[in-house]
Order: sequence, then structure tokens, then C-alpha cells
Amino acid sequence: METESEPYVRLATLRQLHQVVANLNTARSLADTLQTVADGVIQGLGYELACVNLVRPDGDLVVAAFAGSAAAEALITGRVGSRASWERRLGMGEAWGELRFIPHTEGWVLIEDDVPQWHTEGPEPRFEDEWHPRDRLYAPMYASGSGRELLGVISVDRPRNGRRPGAWGREALQMYASQAAIAISNARLRANMQRALVRLEREQQALRASEESFRQAFEYAPSGMAIAEMGGDQHGRLLRANDALCRLLGRPASVMRRYSFADLVHPEDIGTLLRTSAEGGRAELRLARRDGSYVWVSLRNSVVADTADGPRFLLTHIEDIEERKRHELQLAHRASHDALTGLPNSAELRARLSARLCERPHAVRSPAAAYGPGGAAGGEYAEPGEYEYGGEYGGEHSYRGDSFDFTADATGPYDPHVHAVAPDGEVDDGTKGLAVLFCDLDGFKSINDRFGHHTGDAVLIEVARRLSAGVRDGDTVARLGGDEFVVLADGLGAADAADLAARLRNAIVPPIRVEGRAVRVGASFGIGWAECGMSVEEVLNSADQRMYIEKRSRAKVHRRAG
Repeated sequence: METESEPYVRLATLRQLHQVVANLNTARSLADTLQTVADGVIQGLGYELACVNLVRPDGDLVVAAFAGSAAAEALITGRVGSRASWERRLGMGEAWGELRFIPHTEGWVLIEDDVPQWHTEGPEPRFEDEWHPRDRLYAPMYASGSGRELLGVISVDRPRNGRRPGAWGREALQMYASQAAIAISNARLRANMQRALVRLEREQQALRASEESFRQAFEYAPSGMAIAEMGGDQHGRLLRANDALCRLLGRPASVMRRYSFADLVHPEDIGTLLRTSAEGGRAELRLARRDGSYVWVSLRNSVVADTADGPRFLLTHIEDIEERKRHELQLAHRASHDALTGLPNSAELRARLSARLCERPHAVRSPAAAYGPGGAAGGEYAEPGEYEYGGEYGGEHSYRGDSFDFTADATGPYDPHVHAVAPDGEVDDGTKGLAVLFCDLDGFKSINDRFGHHTGDAVLIEVARRLSAGVRDGDTVARLGGDEFVVLADGLGAADAADLAARLRNAIVPPIRVEGRAVRVGASFGIGWAECGMSVEEVLNSADQRMYIEKRSRAKVHRRAG
């Protein structure tokens, strides 16, 4: 659908559409079908993001599947929007056949409703049919028949060509929504039949003597065990939980049956749970206790099935691994942090710096391109709603919580990497970059030689504390080794970096008291810049060289003054 006037492009798109429609009928469960619907929009219809909102028995719509962004999927999957809010949306904007398009000029009134949303700010359109970051396009899915029962709504966003779909694109999306509705109806029918067979099998098993043997092994197991529903609308719901699991989570068995694993798992581990539940196997994740705390567990799933009926339920073994995880975290911290000062060590510094660099030199050269519309580097995902960041040295940027808009370079697809750039020369040209401040203590060796290593260690600990207190949350202060420290501060201009170095130097100069004795050290700072295309060693060597230049220039000044 890149160029709708060219027939051969339409033919290629039609082949892709035929393939993704065929894939709708290969999924074995309702959950797989819903995910296949979302994936098909990305693969065959030319959109970067797609969300499937499914009508629940109570009439509200739940975000049942998401494709195109793991971050957005983890944030809004499973969240519910009321039927009234959805009917309001489907009655607004422009009707494109069965589709409903709400332009950004009208959609602003929907920001505060209860429909799960994911949006960020973006540039204003440059021409009439360009897609705006706040445009919304919905494709309702109706059950076949005269009743036109609403099964759900497909939400799409960010056409890859950056334009609103034309007549061909609209027709393709409408046809796909119709086929998706059929696939979902068939999946529901299969799920209902599957649950009926499961219930029948359980009734038969209740008559067998082996049921009592299994019950005892389950109930009296020394570690947690649970039986959970698999497939259908109740996927993951706990059917039974043994006494060990109830004790581990501090919840009685009668209460446990009200939950699914998705209700109990830590939000950051929901993706791990979904993959494990779908495939069987093993995972390590956190489950919620009754008191609100979380406990690390090892979860092993066994899919109980037969060749005729497919999956029936999950038999889950849960083992408490809290102590082992705590020990692992302690070991990981020791491996990445300096034992004396508690600061990140050289390896951790290089890892953090490497994460900000890529092999594309001069990928972006302007502050707006490098750091987005707000002009500040980096960023983090936020809960739906508005999230703002105002750094001491950087600007501000905000994310608006709608379905799934991202700010991206208008000339290409969304690039999640924030490219590091450096200010040009010594003049502050307004460019904000990742400053690398290399610090070497002056006079530290004489303290070590005169008063001993015990005093020297105390000085290093105090200098580390003063450096950490002088930077922002999110900046990195690391100890390279000996009396060398490095500060990583993102979102700084040339003047900001010079000011930060002066303030840190002034923080180090005051006397340090060790066992009743006052000692002094000075500090020389070299300011380098991390830029994509450079290696970690090149960045550190550049800052190191600037530090020695500054140290020599200050020594000359002192000699002339003397």
C-alpha cells in the first residue's frame, strides 16, 4: 500500500493479505487467534502498531492482543475500556465504510476517557493526508448474521508510508476485520467445545480411584502446585492450589480460585508468564503475596492434553527461590560495583557507555532529531497519562497516554535507539549530548605515602560520596581504579558540562577529616563527549587526554603565580 496507484504494488499487497488471512485459521486457541490477528495487521497491512480489543461477557472491551511494541504490550495488555467509551469513539469522526477514522482535530476530547491508550507527541503533518501521531483508526469486528453483534475492535496506528490510507488501504483493512471476526468466532466455538470436554473428563476422573492418588500427591506436595485453565476466555484462571502454594502467597485456597496467574504476577514479568503459559516449560518470575510484597518463584508448566482434544489445562509447579535470587543479585552487584566506594566499577561503566553508542557515526546531528521533540536525551516508559521529565541540564519532554503513538523520524521507520551526538567545538551551539567527565585527584599519592592506605581509602570513599551528591538522579559516577573517577551526564551542552565540572571540583576541594586529621585533595577534570560511531575506549581516552591537558595547564598557572 506504499503507492496505491501502481497495480503491481496492489497485487503484492493482496498476496500478503491473502497469507495473513490464511494464518488466522491456523491458531489453535482464542489467545493465539487474537495475537495472530494483531500480527497480521503489521505483516500484511502496512501498519507499525496494532491492538485487538475484545468484547467481554459484561460488554466492556479488554486489550487482548498487541503487536509492534513490547513496551506498549506489557503496559496495556489486559486493561479494560468501558462499552460506553467505545461506542462514543465508534460514533465520532469520519465513517470509511465499516471503519471509523477520528482525526487529531477531534480526538483530543478522548484523552481522558477510560479506554487504554498509548500516545506520544510528534511533529505536525506537512501535507494534507499525512498521518498525525494523534489520529485514530478503528476497524470494528461484527459476528456474521443479521444481529451484527460487536465482537471487538482492531485499532491500528502509524502507517509505514506516513499517510492516511486511501481507498484500497481502507478496503483491505475492512476486509481483514471481517475475516478476523470469523476467525475469532470459530476460535471461541473451539474453546467452548474444549472446555465442555474438559468438564466431562473431570467428571469421569472423579469416579476413578487414581483421582484420590493424584489429589494426595497434589495437596501434600512440599512445594507449591496449581492447576490452571488453558485456552479460552478464562485462560490462566486457577482451578486448584495446594496448601504449600497457599502458605507461600498467604492466601487461602478459596481466595486463590478467584485469581489467574496474570492477576498475581509482577507487572514486569507478565510477558514471561504469557510465553511460559502458551508454550509450557519453565520460568522464573515474581508472584504477589497477600501483604503486597513479591516473592521470586521458579514456575514449571506441564500442558495436560490428549491427541484428540488438544490442550486441557496447565499443571504448574511453583518453587520458592527468593533466597537464591537475593544471593544472585548480591553477586551481580559485587561484580559490577567497586568494593571500596560502592560506585559502578570499570566494567559496569563501559557497559553503560556501550549501551548508548552504536556503529553509525553522525547518525543525527541536531538536538531535535537526537533527543525528540522535548530536546532531552533518553526517556523511559510511563504509565498511561502524562509523564514529564525536567532535568537540571536538559529540557522537557512529555508522553501522552493514548493507544500507541511514538515519535519517530518522519523519513523512516521508528528507531528505538537514541543516538548520541557531541557539541561542535568548544562553543555551546545548543546541542545536548552525553558528557563524559574524567576526574583525576591531585595530591592523593602524597596522602597515601604520608598517612597510609587506610587514610587514602577514607579519602576515596568521601570523594565518591561528594561526586554522587553533586550529580542528578540518572547520571553515573563510576570509579575506574586508583584515584580516577568518571561521570556520565546525559542531556548536557558544552556550558552545562563545564559548569558541572567546576561544581564537582569545588565539592572535592574542602578538607576531608579522617580520624581527627584534616586532609585536602584537588581534582582535574577532562570533558569528553560520547558520540555514535566511537568505541568506548575512544570516548574514555578522549576525556582522559583532555583531563591531562587541563592538569598541565593548571600546573603552569600555579608556576607563573609562584
